[in-house]
Amino acid sequence: MNTEQIQIRYSELAQDDNCCLSCGGAIDYSKAKPGETCVDLGSGRGTDVLRMADLVGESGFVYGIDVSDGMLQKARKNADKLGVSNVKFIKSELEDIKLSSDSVNLLISNCTINHASDKLQVWSEIERILKKSGRFVVSDIYSIGEVPEKYKNDPLAVAECWAGSTTKQDYLDTLAKVGFKDIEIIEESSPYKKGQIEVVSFTIAGKKKCCN
Repeated sequence: MNTEQIQIRYSELAQDDNCCLSCGGAIDYSKAKPGETCVDLGSGRGTDVLRMADLVGESGFVYGIDVSDGMLQKARKNADKLGVSNVKFIKSELEDIKLSSDSVNLLISNCTINHASDKLQVWSEIERILKKSGRFVVSDIYSIGEVPEKYKNDPLAVAECWAGSTTKQDYLDTLAKVGFKDIEIIEESSPYKKGQIEVVSFTIAGKKKCCN
């Protein structure tokens, strides 16, 4: 499934009030603080962005990053309806986040990074935009073994957020290559079956190194 197809798929899902794309509650462990600048990568309808906006207060700011026009439109309407002004929703590819370097205290994400074909580049972008000692809390899915080729472009597998998943070791190796420190797996599900494989939902946290 290419980028255009993913955008169309999520724009359709944005209109479905019963759909839920999140594999975890990264925000529940994020501990956003007053005055911080935060990012939700793959912000969808903006629910977590609006929650963090309340936590950081008027002196803080929250960006929602998403690739889907439908999701972004829904998120902006939700913010306007609630009168939340310390937020901004930006259309951006995961591999080229449209934010300045060293500008973010906290990044969260729910079941988004596994969709990226170049996960190392996504994590490099996360490292770039985080301030020194900035932190991330990410809920995602990893696979027990390699995902069979037939599922990688399957619309249902993509919507269920496991089509692009990698193994746990690959996930951790990517974080190590980028240079994150204090990696912590906060929670981890038991393996559950998807297609011909098993996958695991987990929430992982870490920090940017304060210096080279």
